[in-house]
Formats: sequence, C-alpha cells, structure tokens
Amino acid sequence: MTAAPSATSSEQDLQLQRRLQDDSIQLAGKTIYLNPFLYWRRFDANTDRWLREPGQLDEEQISANRRRFYPELAWDLIDDEERAIKDGAVEMFLKSLELISTFNPELTAGHLLEVERKMAVTKKRAFERWVARSLKRREQAEAKARRRFDRERTLRSWLEWGALDVTRQALVPAAAALVLAVGAGWWWGSQQNCRAVIVNPGVSPGLTATPRP
Repeated sequence: MTAAPSATSSEQDLQLQRRLQDDSIQLAGKTIYLNPFLYWRRFDANTDRWLREPGQLDEEQISANRRRFYPELAWDLIDDEERAIKDGAVEMFLKSLELISTFNPELTAGHLLEVERKMAVTKKRAFERWVARSLKRREQAEAKARRRFDRERTLRSWLEWGALDVTRQALVPAAAALVLAVGAGWWWGSQQNCRAVIVNPGVSPGLTATPRP
C-alpha cells in the first residue's frame, strides 16, 4: 500500500531533475541557468519589462537571426501568426543570451556557443509557448482598449452634438411635442377609466315593473 506514494514521489523527482537539466548547464565548474526568468531576483523593473514584453528588439536584428535558431524552418511558407510566435522566440533567445553573458561575465565565446546550442534544443518550445501567451494577452488588452476608446468617442460625439445651437433649437420643439403627446395620452387614458366605472342598470329598458295589489 506504500508503493504508490513512493512511485509518485520518484516520478516528481524525475520531472524536477529533468526540468533542472533543461534550465541549466555546467560550464567552467559553475551552473549556468538557461531559463532567463531564473535571474529575476537580479532584475530591475526595466529589465523585467524588457524581457517579458515581445517587440523590444528591432525587426532587422530578429530577421537576421532567424536562421541561427530555426535553420530548418521555411519562413516564407508559414502564416503570419506562426511567424510572429517564431520571431518572438528568436527575440527570447537573443535576450536570454544577453542576460546570461551579463550575469556570467567569465564565460568565453566557446562557453556561450555551448549555452546557445543547448538552449536551441531545450528552450525552443518553452519560448514559443511563452510568446504565444504574451501575444494573446497583448491582443486582449488592445481589444479592451479599443472598446473603451470607442465608448468614450461615442459619448464625446453625443455631448458635442448636444452642445450645438442647431441641436438645441431642434430639440426644443421635439421636447414640447413629446410633453404634449404624454399629456394627451394621460388625458385619454383617464377618460377611458372614468367610462369603465359607470355600470349599466340591471333592468332592461323594454320591461316595466308590475305593481303589487
């Protein structure tokens, strides 16, 4: 009965070890983290925003490094959505390498090449998933901002229209006609209620009462 918890614990340990192996590499007797977010304790707010938000590097720099990280990909044959995700992943590679070299200045060019090779194998899918989520959040935020702007623009247009002299001159007769229509409707309804409360006598007009002896 105790084998199941032990097996579960062993499986979790293996997953943790696998994740640590994907997120790090041993170079020059030191553990180098490949996951850029593992350096977050050493970030300032600007660096954190620079890393997390796609589109911080110029397009020429990204397009020049496409083949570097995706040598197998035919860029002309993919759709715009996939291209945006792949470009975002290229940007994440470049940012991560810059952070790694900044926080590990002792690494040589050969060491950085080893880091890049392992990152291309272990971090590509993770970077693509991160970029896809970031782009989706940005799209949702932009759609929300557009809806708010449209509401504000509509309200502002109505206020500006209502402030025009021509509009006020046109609304005065319309408001007067509306008041008269409401008053007439109320008067007609009250007359109908008065007629409804009048009850006809129960004796038919053609019958006469017979006097008693």
